[in-house]
Amino acid sequence: MVLFMSEPQVTVSYEPFQEIVVMEKNHFNSPDELARFTSIITGGKLAGLYWVDGVVFLYFPISVSSAAVVKELLEKRKVYWSYLGYAVMPKFAPIIETKEKMIVPVVDISSDPVLKGVASWIKQQI
Repeated sequence: MVLFMSEPQVTVSYEPFQEIVVMEKNHFNSPDELARFTSIITGGKLAGLYWVDGVVFLYFPISVSSAAVVKELLEKRKVYWSYLGYAVMPKFAPIIETKEKMIVPVVDISSDPVLKGVASWIKQQI
C-alpha cells in the first residue's frame, strides 16, 4: 500500500529591506572610471555592475557573519554596505569597455524595487 502525503502548506511573504546604510560612497566621473575600478579591485576577475534608471553602481554588503549584523537584518530589516561606487549612465548598455580594453558586464536591474530606491538616493548625491 502506497500512501501519498499531501504537500506541506507554505506561506510566502515579501519583506524588503527597510534601510540600507552606506558606510562609504564614491561618485566616479564616468562609467568607464567605475568599470576600471571594478576590474582592478576584483583582480581582473569578471565582476559586473548594476544599472537602474540612469545610474550604474557597484556595492559591497557587509557579511551577515556576526550576531549584531544578523539581529539588525532580521529585526529591523536593515543592511549595511561597506562601499558604494556609482556614476551617471543615462542609457543602459550591457557592457562597458574601458580605454584599456577591459570589459565589464552591466545588468539592468530596474525591476528591483529596493535597488530603484538606491538609484533614487544616488541621484540625490550627484
